[in-house]
Amino acid sequence: MKKSSFDSKRIPMPLISEGSLAQQKIISAVMNAFRSIHSATSPSSMEPKDLERQRKGQELLGKLVSPMSGLQWEPFSIDGIPAAWVRPERGHNPYKAILYCHGGGYTSGNLDYSRLIASKIATATGLDVLCFEYRLAPEFQFPAPLEDAVTAWNYLMQQGYGAKDVIVLGDSAGGNLALTLTLKLRETKRFLPSRLVLLSPWTDMNCCGESYKECKESDPIITQEYMYAVRSVYAPNADWSNPLLSPIEGSFEDFPPVMIQVGSNEVLFSDSAKLHHRLIEQGIPCRMECWEGMWHVFQTFPIPRADKAIDSIAKFIWDTI
Repeated sequence: MKKSSFDSKRIPMPLISEGSLAQQKIISAVMNAFRSIHSATSPSSMEPKDLERQRKGQELLGKLVSPMSGLQWEPFSIDGIPAAWVRPERGHNPYKAILYCHGGGYTSGNLDYSRLIASKIATATGLDVLCFEYRLAPEFQFPAPLEDAVTAWNYLMQQGYGAKDVIVLGDSAGGNLALTLTLKLRETKRFLPSRLVLLSPWTDMNCCGESYKECKESDPIITQEYMYAVRSVYAPNADWSNPLLSPIEGSFEDFPPVMIQVGSNEVLFSDSAKLHHRLIEQGIPCRMECWEGMWHVFQTFPIPRADKAIDSIAKFIWDTI
């Protein structure tokens, strides 16, 4: 059903019906919203009107499929950064927390979009999830999101959590941010989170993995052109080998255990596979799951395999803390 090795084999997953016609219509609407976010075909698509369209697409996603039943949504501000707690009403463990870094190519993403993953994870784990709306490019460039992530981390420490009590989770560019936050904490000789959970992480801003070509036709969400476009406005004229941009280039010494989930049809598949290889090579416990036939951050979709993937994340968290 899944794979956790670095080789390029695809292990078939059983085909699962994705529900009724009504549910298929919801899935189609979600897919269209995702395409509106990740449809950049040239740097010109980073113009204000196109960015506004992409950002509104994420708001639509949040409204379409965020399951908030049985959860509390508590918005507030962390030193001017919009933030929100997602708290389970039952089966609640208040002693540990998850810090969630949302995706969106560093050019889009907000608290509404954060509800998608945060609500599912909170329900599955019984843990509070802290979401935060970091500053976006091109208005704010590197390292603004990383600075905001450190601010969110500091807030958790000030609330009485220890580093060992916090799991950091990120999807896509948020996976990049989860990794660079951990690198930054280590660089400043601070304690690291207890676990990292990465969904379709963007780990290499050189954007040169084999899957960029192999999955060009099979990836319904992400294009190489989009990755080039968001990279160019997030860190223009940067050295892509900087580990705080491309964490795959860094050392993972002392890192906590890591879980990676990725779809087999993703342009970013190589980013996950290379990260898994490097972590294992450096002696860091890492579980990589490849979900056959799935696409970028499929966990946000209202489909059975998304629910199974979320359950697998919850099991990883509770089996390792």
